Amino acid sequence: MNNDRQKTESQPNNNEAKIEVSLVIPVRDEAATINNLLASIAAQTLEPDEVVIVDGGSKDGTLKILREARAHNPKIRVIEASKASPGLGRNIGISNARYEWIALTDAGIRLDPRWLARLVEVALAQPDLDMVCGTFEPEIDSFFKECASIAYVPIKTPMAGGSVRGPFIASSLVKRKAWYSVGGFSDLRASEDLIFFEELKSKGYKLGWAPGAVVHWELRPTLWRTIRRFMSFSSENVWAGQKQRWHYGVLRIYFISLPFVALAAFMSAWWLAVPIAIQLARVGKNIWLNRNGQGLSFVLSPLRIGYVLVITIAIDLATFAGWLMALLNRGEATRIRNHMLTRHNDET
Repeated sequence: MNNDRQKTESQPNNNEAKIEVSLVIPVRDEAATINNLLASIAAQTLEPDEVVIVDGGSKDGTLKILREARAHNPKIRVIEASKASPGLGRNIGISNARYEWIALTDAGIRLDPRWLARLVEVALAQPDLDMVCGTFEPEIDSFFKECASIAYVPIKTPMAGGSVRGPFIASSLVKRKAWYSVGGFSDLRASEDLIFFEELKSKGYKLGWAPGAVVHWELRPTLWRTIRRFMSFSSENVWAGQKQRWHYGVLRIYFISLPFVALAAFMSAWWLAVPIAIQLARVGKNIWLNRNGQGLSFVLSPLRIGYVLVITIAIDLATFAGWLMALLNRGEATRIRNHMLTRHNDET
């Protein structure tokens, strides 16, 4: 009964302005998480007018789950696109969507019940916006995920109405004409969202914020799966020409440490105290910024410091490994450059 009342309160009445929304989601091999996403879509206080799910070649039970969901909900449409990356999957979904406003999220996500309502509320209040971004919270159900969140999840930025992480493509609402104008998303598994935001900004499209539109993001549950994820992201970022956003900053840290490692090798091991101090400063800063009002016992916990340090260094190593993989696979880099050049020519 309370949920029905919430839905009624969030739905605009016939006399109010209203927009129709297509929710587009690219997925691939998400049998373990897709039910949580589908349940959170069904629980929205403002339901999307249609849900377009693009499967990029799942080999697990994802498609079976989606077909069963479609049989029970006529708003769900499933498009099977073999080997589609998240960027290409979004393009296919938006191309087939029925409505001008496109809500975007991803698999591995759980939507807050008022997520779409909050995005639409901002879009209605500011008609000049071309895109509205919400925010995300990491799902933390283990000590490892807590430490992983500290190691690599961005800190929130305060703004009017709340605070946000992002922009985050899996918590957004965009006009189809803006998506079309920038040539859609690049056919990539990572960085396609960063390139999309850059293109929107360069063309003068206006982005607004909805701090109350929250999605909950599932982190990788183990160190090995985290390393694999960051190796893949690293390679894709290098191929997409986005090294300045991530790789150069990590390289700078180790470049600064290198002379002290050399001094330790040829003079005294005490010089290793400098690079160790640099790493501990990185970790300490992140723990402090993520303390959420907790005291010094949280910040100074040796177990937490050690765990975050291990995850941080593992991600750094994955960054360099992915960078090397990208340099060795120049054919993929050439394909992506040609693709992006084609997109640019199509826009002009």
